Formats: sequence, C-alpha cells, structure tokens
Amino acid sequence: MLSVSRVYKTFNIGTVNEKKALKNICLHLKEGDFVTLIGGNGSGKSTLLNCIAGVYDVDEGSIIIDGADVTKIPEHKRAGILGRVFQDPMVGTAANMGIEENLALAYRRGKKRTFKWGITNKERELYKEMLSQLGLGLENRLSDKVGLLSGGQRQALTLLMATLNQPKLLLLDEHTAALDPKTAVKVLELTNKFVTEGNLTTLMVTHNMRDAIKYGNRLIMMHDGRILLDIKNEAKQKLTVEDLLQRFGQASGEEFASDRALLA
Repeated sequence: MLSVSRVYKTFNIGTVNEKKALKNICLHLKEGDFVTLIGGNGSGKSTLLNCIAGVYDVDEGSIIIDGADVTKIPEHKRAGILGRVFQDPMVGTAANMGIEENLALAYRRGKKRTFKWGITNKERELYKEMLSQLGLGLENRLSDKVGLLSGGQRQALTLLMATLNQPKLLLLDEHTAALDPKTAVKVLELTNKFVTEGNLTTLMVTHNMRDAIKYGNRLIMMHDGRILLDIKNEAKQKLTVEDLLQRFGQASGEEFASDRALLA
C-alpha cells in the first residue's frame, strides 16, 4: 500500500544550517498495517510523514501509494487518497463552520463538484450516526461552530473526518500530544477503533513509547534520519519500554535522550 524507497531529504543545503533529515529511508507498508513511528527530536519522523503527504519534496528516491507513484505529485493532489490528523487540534477543521458543514466537506472530498451545496437529510442522518460513535454528544450539536468545541472534541471530529472516506493511507502526526492525558486516551481508543474496523493502512507518529508499543502491529524507531528499529507482530506484542530502550542503545550506541518520550 505504501512504498518509500531510498528517500533522502536535506534542508538548507549548502548553509551552516544544513540538516540531513532523511538518509536512505526504505519503508514498505502492507494494506491494513498500523505502524507506530517513534524517535527523539530531530530523528526525522515528522519529516518522513510530511514527505509522504507531499508537504516536502524529496531530494532522491520514490514514494508509491496504492501502486501510484506520487513522488512528484503536489500535496493538494495527494489529499484525495490520504487522511491526516495533526498535532494541533485547531488544524484540519474550519472553526467558523458548523460540525455538519465540516463533515460535509470531508465527505465530499475528491467527489465531483456541483452547484448543489445543501446537506440532505440522508447525509445528516449519516453524520449523526458517525458522531454518535465518538461518545461525546456531538450528534446533537450538528449546527454548532467547530471553534466552540474543546481540543479533545475537535481532535475526535478531525479524526472522524480523516477516516470518513476510507483513505488509502492515514497519517497521524502526534495527534494526541496537545491533549490532556484523559482526553488523549479517548482519542487513541477512537483511533484504534476506526483503524481496526476500517482496516486502514496507518502511520502514526507518537512521542509516547507506551502508546507506540500498545497500538498497531508494527513499531518503527528512527534516529538521526534513519530507521533504526522495525519490530513487528509477536515481537512487538512482547515488547516493553525497557526492552525498547535497550534495543535502541544496542543499535545506536547511544542512550535515548528524549525525556518526553521516556516519561510520557
């Protein structure tokens, strides 16, 4: 479903601020894979996600999604096959529009545009049914402006919008990092529900080692622009934070330096 082959990305080439963010990245995801991606600050995990989404052009290599080479395709054209949820709950929705209007935008993404905008009763019932899955009472607030919602409510709505049309690939960029612990747990549970029930191929960047171990069928750790560890299936199920830190040290020759990831 996703094939990243020999990808390199360097920022500020030829300057004192030159940064080799990605170095010969090779990553292949099968349909239905739920991969958690972890690493310290500057390891390249968010850069990789942004290259896949088309935010950044790659210097070398190729990116193929569902058999189509998207390496040179701009971000807005990839949006039709991707679902994305960002770290900031304020990104991904239109704050001055109602909940049902935001859902309508997501539901109609990639479909043929017409002069007809009005939301049909059939659509409205669909939105209510989907919102009820969140367990936040939003199905009774369809006309409320999204800007009035709490961060957790908004992030749950953004997650629903991102998965509404069964994207070929779902990208989650630390989408619970800005939430309080209780709300983060709720959003992660919803994430697991939508990904599992929809069999969505998913790449989730997280700073939390425990979440990286708990969710998904595969864990990847990056360090200094490279993939350092790739742990799958049964080996991942048996993994502990202590095991992960030990394996990181053995592979990198360093101690893991991100207290944020360790303590979360």
